[in-house]
Amino acid sequence: MRKDESGSPSELIDARIEQLGDWRGETLARVRKLIHDADPEVVEEWKWRGVPVWEHSGIICTGESYKDKVKLTFHKGASLEDPSGLFNASLEGNARRAIDIHEGEEISASALKGLILAAVELNESKATGRREK
Repeated sequence: MRKDESGSPSELIDARIEQLGDWRGETLARVRKLIHDADPEVVEEWKWRGVPVWEHSGIICTGESYKDKVKLTFHKGASLEDPSGLFNASLEGNARRAIDIHEGEEISASALKGLILAAVELNESKATGRREK
C-alpha cells in the first residue's frame, strides 16, 4: 500500500487481499473471517506501513503476507496455551508466537478460533489487572 492511499482499516485490508490476488489473499481472507467468527467484537487496524492488525482490549494478532507465506503473529502468543500446536514460528521469543501458513496448507478453524479467544481473554485480564487461566 502506498502512503497516499486512504480508507478505513477494514477497507485497506480488503484492498490488500485483492492486491495479493493469489493463495495469500485467499488465506488472509480466510483467517480474517475466522478471527471475526471467533470474536465478533474484534477491531481491525492498519499499522506499521501496511500490516493488518486485529485488536480486542489490545493486539490479538497481525496478518502479514510474504512471497512464500502468510504469517499470523500473536502479540502475547508465548503466554497462550496452544494444545493443537498451531504456533510454528517465532518460538524462541519471550512474548510473540506466530503461525506461518504456506501455499496449500490448511489451518484448523477450531484451533485458530481457540487461540483468538484465549488471546482476547488474556488481553481483557491484563486490561482489568487480573490474570486468569
